[in-house]
Amino acid sequence: MKGEARARRGTTGRGWRMSPRARKANLVLHVICSVTWLGLDVGLLTLTLTGLTTDDTTTLRAAYVAMRLFGDVLLVPVALLALTTGVVLSLGTHWGLTRHLWVLVKLVLTLVAGTLTVLSLRPGLHEAARAALGTPADHGSWDLLAPPVVSMTMYVTMTVLSYYKPWGRTPWARRAR
Repeated sequence: MKGEARARRGTTGRGWRMSPRARKANLVLHVICSVTWLGLDVGLLTLTLTGLTTDDTTTLRAAYVAMRLFGDVLLVPVALLALTTGVVLSLGTHWGLTRHLWVLVKLVLTLVAGTLTVLSLRPGLHEAARAALGTPADHGSWDLLAPPVVSMTMYVTMTVLSYYKPWGRTPWARRAR
């Protein structure tokens, strides 16, 4: 009886837990944000390849200006939403933030991807857009090809981790038991 009352209140004796409805809503939002982040990277990769392979200056400029808009308007808010909803999910469910290794690896990968987006990708997008709006001497920068490829690899890895949930508990969770 006590366990049923706790489950209805949203706790399990180990701290706060989301109600099933809140968990599902947050999970849907997390998946939407994560898929959007992946889609933005697919778009960036497509625009980069377009800029690298086109012979049309107008197309090159349009691709690089669009990439800058992706970086300025969409990437950072989507990354922050994916991070926030993921942390809320982990803290509000039995998985915990540091209880399972796969959750901790996803957190680290998300932090790395978000940091690289802000510190490395966005400045590169700005530089490429400025160069494209001037007189582009070549087909663009090959440096812009690596970030979306690396990011997509990270996102696919996080998706696999979410699905298979490998490795078990962290040392901190084992000690707490």
